[in-house]
Amino acid sequence: MSAAAVNQLLLTACVAELGALRYTPAGLPAIDLRLEHESTVTEAAQPRQVKAAIKAVAFGAVAERLARQELGSLWRFQGFLATPGTAKHPVLHIQEFN
Repeated sequence: MSAAAVNQLLLTACVAELGALRYTPAGLPAIDLRLEHESTVTEAAQPRQVKAAIKAVAFGAVAERLARQELGSLWRFQGFLATPGTAKHPVLHIQEFN
């Protein structure tokens, strides 16, 4: 993989599920959530309805802020994708939201 490889995701989504704020063994705040997105995009010059649900996680101050948000609230999430351990699907690691 080249040093110029990029792993960034920007997604506008609603908070569909929000776990309890927890702490890592190192004492870092962490929270697990599920995000849902719905929009219309253009693909092959045709409009297409798109729905997506993705698991996400946040740590530190971002996790503490997310723990105070309402279910169903809409945000613009920024982060990167990673597949934890032996999981089959990537998880969005949220670095910022507004």
